Amino acid sequence: MPSENNISKNKRHFQKQLDKWTDTIAQNISHLSKPQAVILAMMSLGMIAAQSCALSAISAELAISLKIKYGNIRQRIREFCYDAKDKKGTKKKGVKRTQVDVQTCFDSLIRWIVSLWQSKQIAFALDATTLGLSFTILVVSVVYRGCAIPVAWTITKGNEKKSWNREWLRMLRLVRRSIPRDFFVIVMTDRGLYSSKLFRRIVRLKWHPFMRINANGTFCPKGSGVFQAIKSFAEQPGASWQGAGVAFKTKGKGVSCTLLALWGEGQKEAWFILTDLPPSASSACWYGMRAWIEQSFRIAKRGGWQWHKTRMTDPQRASRLLLVIATLWLLSVGGELDAEVPDSTIPDIRIYMPQTRGIRKATLIRLVSIFRIGMLVIHSCLYDHKPLPFGRFFPESWDNVNPDK
Repeated sequence: MPSENNISKNKRHFQKQLDKWTDTIAQNISHLSKPQAVILAMMSLGMIAAQSCALSAISAELAISLKIKYGNIRQRIREFCYDAKDKKGTKKKGVKRTQVDVQTCFDSLIRWIVSLWQSKQIAFALDATTLGLSFTILVVSVVYRGCAIPVAWTITKGNEKKSWNREWLRMLRLVRRSIPRDFFVIVMTDRGLYSSKLFRRIVRLKWHPFMRINANGTFCPKGSGVFQAIKSFAEQPGASWQGAGVAFKTKGKGVSCTLLALWGEGQKEAWFILTDLPPSASSACWYGMRAWIEQSFRIAKRGGWQWHKTRMTDPQRASRLLLVIATLWLLSVGGELDAEVPDSTIPDIRIYMPQTRGIRKATLIRLVSIFRIGMLVIHSCLYDHKPLPFGRFFPESWDNVNPDK
């Protein structure tokens, strides 16, 4: 049995680290009230310690670590997710109950990441996921070292019909405010999200669309005057092509762009990607980073936070819980350690896996994700009574990128 001295020592250490984390959140998401920053810090640190985003698990972890009543802390963190009108207790005269407006936090999240970002190149991925039949979640994420950091999101009920395109456009406008003008930015989408309107809006934001399309369209290379089937530009493994022209023959849907076609060795099908970048200043291989957002979805669910088990039914409450999820912190810590490993010390394991020879090496070298590394480091510091680390972001370089062209 641990002695009272050890219990007291553990509590003091946990509280000290919690205070430090609270100050960090308050500095970077400055529009939050002090009580909101405190609860956000408690929930995110409790989530890491419990390795779960379940409110009951977080409450139990905090109750044990801080020696406070389980019922009290559980009610406080539940109310963090509530709308103001749903919060309990007697309303004091002159005191207005408040709720966390998640959308106002997107700007702060981006500024926080940019302040730690050791590069002027950044790639966003847009994608949607579901939580069973409860929610559909549209997420804009910064992709980073095999994973992704959510920076803007919209959550709707699973059976709710809504214009996704409108939501993507709105979130991109919110995100755009805090990206420095001199950053080179690409925005990646999978086939189900392509639209000419979204393509043009990204260009107007002075960013570069990197949008995968289906193979059943047409493309007219510059100077040829003839539309060809898009699939004809990469008809077999090992084939590639890139060039400027016009995509889609249908009136009103045509887009002046660059087509990047690539069928990598070992891949089931080709990639066909539209971008506004010149052919000489872009590479279809960059699109491999889009898959990293899928890793972040696995982390939020079965691979990390167990969010798929949520019993929440209200999209606004679920949106506030996603704000709590401490991916930014873990990836900054794990990614900084990952960046310190020299590439020369990592064997190219593709030579042992013939079916993967056409894949970028960067997608294969991580036997342990930076999310898991960050989790292990923070756990170790908590258990060993060491100060908690706060990392920076060191993105990998993109092959053949040339922002000046």
